[in-house]
Amino acid sequence: MPRLDAILDLYDRTAGAYEQHAALETEVGRRLLERVAFARSEPAVVLDLGCGTGIGLAALKKSVKKAQVVGLDVSGAMLARAGKKSRLTRPIRLLEASMEQLPLSARTVDLVFSNLAMPLLEGFGPLFDEVRRVLKPDGMFLFSTFGPASFEQLSQAAGRCLPGFAVPRFPDLLEVGDALTAAGFMNPVMDVDHLTLHYPGLEAMASELETTGASLLFEDWGEPGNFMRGLESEWMTMDGGQRYPLDFEIIYGAAFGPPEGQPRRTPDGEIATFSVDSLVKSRNLGYD
Repeated sequence: MPRLDAILDLYDRTAGAYEQHAALETEVGRRLLERVAFARSEPAVVLDLGCGTGIGLAALKKSVKKAQVVGLDVSGAMLARAGKKSRLTRPIRLLEASMEQLPLSARTVDLVFSNLAMPLLEGFGPLFDEVRRVLKPDGMFLFSTFGPASFEQLSQAAGRCLPGFAVPRFPDLLEVGDALTAAGFMNPVMDVDHLTLHYPGLEAMASELETTGASLLFEDWGEPGNFMRGLESEWMTMDGGQRYPLDFEIIYGAAFGPPEGQPRRTPDGEIATFSVDSLVKSRNLGYD
């Protein structure tokens, strides 16, 4: 997975062009937002992890009008763009931070939303632990991520002409669901979409993947555009070679914050944590 400095460098450079290239992210975000209806209560605080330029923030604020919507991203340039979507009547709070180290207190968020930001992480464990920490009991965690069938044509073409090409490996639906359960989330529900985008040429595809950050998933991508141009003769085309398809498997996940003390699985066994306040109340010690 890419280093943080590489992620920051790319997003700081591409923030201004991001939205015009984010057709996939926008469509998946729209489908993910529809699932907010399954929240068990009206959210008062909503957190968008990896909010980018704020496409999802604006939609979330419109969907849950009374909620305080918070957008978090590691890129200050992305957040500067997101800030332009905040209005006096629909204010949005922005935080520049890592998704794996949330600057929020425990059990303060009703809905955590994350659209296609997780593939750039080195595993889901630290993120899931942090989300569980900040999520209120019965609060909703809603996310999308890439599944193993994503970038299939790109992987096949590169595999034929670039020996040793490193293909990103994405966890499947069952693995993601198991990771949620291990982290202690309640009632995880998983489903999957298969989407295909068609490009007029490989340079257009390269430009989109580079601008949105998907190129960071490929270790051998190299200089902008050069990687893709080298695959022209190997690419699987449709429509008589006039269009270039690229498949994406999108995994959607929904899960709920557990009650305090719900154990989570670790390599050292199950661990349950409690706040001092809950222990005092449970033992009825009579402290003020």
